[in-house]
Amino acid sequence: MNIKTNLTDRHVKIVQRILTRLKIKQLRLLVAIAKHNSILHASEEISISQPAATKLLKDLESDFNVLLFDRTNRGVIPTQFGEVLVKHGKLVLAQISTAAQELDDLSEGLGGRIVVGTLLAASAQVLPRAIIFLREQRPKVSIVVRDGTNDFLMPLLHSGEVDMVVGRLTEFRYREELTQEILCDEKIVAVCRKSHPLAHLKSVSIDEMNQHQWILPPMETTLRRQIDSAFFDQGFTSPPHPVECISFLTNRSLLLATNMIGVFPIHVVQSEIVNGQMVILDSNLNIKQSPIGVSYRREGILSPAASKFLEMLKMAADEFQTIE
Repeated sequence: MNIKTNLTDRHVKIVQRILTRLKIKQLRLLVAIAKHNSILHASEEISISQPAATKLLKDLESDFNVLLFDRTNRGVIPTQFGEVLVKHGKLVLAQISTAAQELDDLSEGLGGRIVVGTLLAASAQVLPRAIIFLREQRPKVSIVVRDGTNDFLMPLLHSGEVDMVVGRLTEFRYREELTQEILCDEKIVAVCRKSHPLAHLKSVSIDEMNQHQWILPPMETTLRRQIDSAFFDQGFTSPPHPVECISFLTNRSLLLATNMIGVFPIHVVQSEIVNGQMVILDSNLNIKQSPIGVSYRREGILSPAASKFLEMLKMAADEFQTIE
């Protein structure tokens, strides 16, 4: 009982320190130091002198009685205590930004700003269509699109630097504290250029495809795990030494210039298939359809602009399914 009481008292004291001593400028400084690994560069970012930044940091460490950053030959690195404050500092600053956006929405009517993360599966059809819908209804909303893999985008979503991530939904990782909504399903296909030796065969075996080099998504992606599973189900290992790339411009150039084989969501390569530059290989490599969806913070509050964009994503997905 005493131990529990002591822990409760300590928690209350920490909360009181945060409420009475922690300043927004200190949070901005913490996040900037973690970003730059430098007090000097952090002070420049938030427009204060280096001595002032050093004092702010020392005051904060003194208030909490912990070391927040280690000084190393690699720069100023967060300790485990520093990482906790930086993580929550990002969320607080993101919520302040959201509050400012909502106030701006109220004063301007239909303004605001949305930061959307996108994976390959959503970038060809659903996301562009949703942006078009939003621009028609909310032309004053600013939209920032950041592309990458889940390993890059999900930490930004958790920290509040991204409002939502649109793409193939994660199977296991990153789901904690997130709301995930399915938008649509999409077929996955293996493709090659029209002059490829396998292009006009009615049926192609995996052995025949493995005589050529492959372009595959990076190892950390959900789609890559599905591709690896499809090979395993047929008694094969994944192709060795593939080119791993999420840039479709790069992948497209490689496919059209070589006899490489690539695996993509069908709508990513739809234009190339329709105009005859690429063909779908008819093989027994059965890669299951998987849902494209949207992820956003469960406990976060979407701004009015972000809520409207979520509505537009659902409209775009409905259109996508109808066309398909």
